[in-house]
Amino acid sequence: MTTLFRDAAARATVEAAYEKFRERLPEHESLRVSTRHGETHVLAAGPKDGPPLVVVHGALASSAHVMGEMGPALRERFRVYAPDVIGQSVMSADVRLPVDGPAYAEWLTDVLDGLGLGRVHLFGVSWGGYVARSFAQRSPDRVDRLVLLVPAGFVGGPVWKGLTKVGIPLAMYRAFPSEARLRRFASAILSTLDDEWLPYMGEAFLAYKLDMRIPPLAKPEDLAGFDRPTLVIGASDDLSFPGAALLERAKALIPHAETELLEDCKHSPPTNDAFRAKLAERIARFLRSPSGPDPS
Repeated sequence: MTTLFRDAAARATVEAAYEKFRERLPEHESLRVSTRHGETHVLAAGPKDGPPLVVVHGALASSAHVMGEMGPALRERFRVYAPDVIGQSVMSADVRLPVDGPAYAEWLTDVLDGLGLGRVHLFGVSWGGYVARSFAQRSPDRVDRLVLLVPAGFVGGPVWKGLTKVGIPLAMYRAFPSEARLRRFASAILSTLDDEWLPYMGEAFLAYKLDMRIPPLAKPEDLAGFDRPTLVIGASDDLSFPGAALLERAKALIPHAETELLEDCKHSPPTNDAFRAKLAERIARFLRSPSGPDPS
């Protein structure tokens, strides 16, 4: 019996999709580490003597998905580690962790320990943004710089619009799968309906047992002691975590944070080489700059 997937065949479908994304990656290593919550798979790439950058992917994605979105400015300048998030990836232990306690921070602590990493740059995307923030608030001494891209756990989205544009179309797709229904709900999430991510979303949303739990929103006291340089990036047309509200909340919780709004972007930013390169350059500039606001 599988906790994360509808059945063994569904799991096999997602495993095959993972391999398709992994095969497109430049040179990389596949690692496994033990944690108190279960075995975790990690992809590593980039120069082995580069500064360590740990990238935490979003829900129902994987290390291969997020590594494929790393532009050359990150892959070539940093040693990038992408762990497969327990409960959100086919590649790690088939368990779900509670979202209202320290479990995810404990898991990431064990991953870093298993990799022999002390203090790292930390980059969290969507659900991975919640994981990264949870770790940062509990272990600030292990974070050099923090980057959050459309992170969960800061603001909620408009309920009615989310229901009508994503919730109901997704339910219809799961009940009666078709290309038209897939495009209807995916178009509210993806900035780019490409021939890699769109088919994957169709497979993943049919294969996974959807976990509807929402990470708790951060409170002022959660991040009161966190003073590491931070960059928070929101998306203007994000239904899940509306960009303007997200950045306003981030500044309230982390007053020293740099913030940036991606215009004309939905929850999943564009998946093309030009955007990947631009975003990677922005993040690399932040990670390598002296303390203080971005000079550009």
